[in-house]
Amino acid sequence: MQLTLSQENAVTVVTPEGPRLDALHTLGFKEAMRKVILDTQGPLRLDLQAVEFLDSSGLGAIVALSRTMGQDRPLELAHLSPVVTKVFRLTKMDQIFKIHGMADGAS
Repeated sequence: MQLTLSQENAVTVVTPEGPRLDALHTLGFKEAMRKVILDTQGPLRLDLQAVEFLDSSGLGAIVALSRTMGQDRPLELAHLSPVVTKVFRLTKMDQIFKIHGMADGAS
């Protein structure tokens, strides 16, 4: 999966380019993110603005990457679409991750 990186103060912002983070795309996403984790320092913010669909394997990949980074290096999320917001709320992961810009009205 193609990732775009940018810098926002001390935070590296990682934006996946594909509209789906599902079983078909999770392996490529995890491999690309592991490289980013190794090549950067400090907190990461995963900007999911282009992701329109997230299934359990995509959610599992995000959780696994967060664990890989550890407590001293947070993984934040940003710009969740209504569908992705719903997944995070239903699984209560919205209480685990710091999220910037969740979609309003997702139920």
